[in-house]
Amino acid sequence: MDQELIARWQFGITTVYHFFFVPITIALSMLVAVMQTVWFKTGRDRYLRLTKFYGKLFLINFALGVVTGIVQEFQFGMNWSEYSRFVGDIFGAPLALEALLAFFLESTFIGLWIFGWDKLSKGVHLATIYLAAFGTMISAVFILAANSWMQNPVGATYNPTTGRAELTDFGAVLTNPVFKATFLHQMSASYMTAGGLIAAIAFWHLSKVARGRKVTDIPDAHEVEDVHAWRWATKFGAWVLIVAGLGIFLSGDYQGKVMTDAQPMKMAAAEGAFDTTSDFSILTIGNMDGTQEIKAIKIPGMLGFLGTGTWGADIKGINELKNVNLTEYTYTRRDGSQTTLQSSYQTVLRKKVAANGIKLTPNVPVSYWTFRIMITLGMIAIAAGIVLLVWVRGGRNPGRTKLLDICTFLLPFAPLLANSFGWIFSEMGRQPWIVAGVLPTTAAVSPGVSAGSVLFSTIVYTAVYGALAVVELSLFMKYMRAGLPDVTPAAPTTDEDAPLSFAY
Repeated sequence: MDQELIARWQFGITTVYHFFFVPITIALSMLVAVMQTVWFKTGRDRYLRLTKFYGKLFLINFALGVVTGIVQEFQFGMNWSEYSRFVGDIFGAPLALEALLAFFLESTFIGLWIFGWDKLSKGVHLATIYLAAFGTMISAVFILAANSWMQNPVGATYNPTTGRAELTDFGAVLTNPVFKATFLHQMSASYMTAGGLIAAIAFWHLSKVARGRKVTDIPDAHEVEDVHAWRWATKFGAWVLIVAGLGIFLSGDYQGKVMTDAQPMKMAAAEGAFDTTSDFSILTIGNMDGTQEIKAIKIPGMLGFLGTGTWGADIKGINELKNVNLTEYTYTRRDGSQTTLQSSYQTVLRKKVAANGIKLTPNVPVSYWTFRIMITLGMIAIAAGIVLLVWVRGGRNPGRTKLLDICTFLLPFAPLLANSFGWIFSEMGRQPWIVAGVLPTTAAVSPGVSAGSVLFSTIVYTAVYGALAVVELSLFMKYMRAGLPDVTPAAPTTDEDAPLSFAY
């Protein structure tokens, strides 16, 4: 194993692990804010109990997300120093803003929210969780803008004197078509994940408390209140899941067209389209090395619509896109155009591509199947949300069975893993580029770092992340099983010197 391959594995492992926490943090913060708003408006304890219950799960997830995310930025300097040297002027800008603006906004107001119960007024305290939630979305804006720039490098040019890419228009980075499509898609995916989590946990508790009985058949007033709370949370989470699923379809359609324009090879790989075609692949079986189609089931003309908006329009295939003279190679978008950076760097790029014999095709089986697994898991999650709504319709409550427990436990993993497979597709489908049409991945690794040191750090990170996984799951399961907390409010203190107290 060479240094580049191990470095890619390390970044992939740590990034996928970190991304388990990201979509939950982004959406659950806002959904907890909505729960607190309902309590603020109604004054009913059930909504306060739900706010504190899901708020605690959010905090556990947020803490682990921060810890696992720190490694990501260090890796650019450790294993990808040539990438940092070449594009640091551009890529560093949104990362710096994410840390200076978004992270401080999140951390400050999450702290105020945690310790501000019964200390701040209800309105001010509610504002803190909304500001924290907006902070998570602002964080997503800058991170996704940075990643989208790697997919479609706009607002920059190559300076042959310094041998670096330089930022010319930060506004272009933030209005990148790939960013706009990715942001909408990722926000929808995040709310699907958080909605599924809320609904699944609430439905499990509902089955545990109600045991198949309607509210009118439950004599205990405390149990009745719990059933009302869990029924509301089940329906709330399910509706969020379904509506976000609709957003996934709409934003995914938009993203597919943007991807076809900016990265035609990625679209071809996603469809296993070796030859130019307009047909959408339901199932394609290729040879063992993923270079040729053997059998396929297709919908005629549909790929043209997904890629361009016109039914039957041709989408270039892998063989046509890679069949070029390497010494004359030019990366172009679907319409033959280039960004300023791609155009200004193409002479240097041709030499690198030809000298290193760079393979211009991504891993087709990985691109093809991760794309379909993402879609399948998303559809399963949406279907599960519909089932939950039907199940509790008309005042019905679920009875508890082992099969139901298993299905409820697995529900949140469907949208969560769909997120992960979507990002694997996005990053693997971009190969062999770390910056599309500009910097090959093989040219971005740190020249002075040995394969052994990268392997050692990979083992250490994997072990540490494994330990963190045990901590995270233990805490999450412990507080999830505990159910709704009691919310007897503390008497407001008039002592200004009294310390803030942790309200959980």
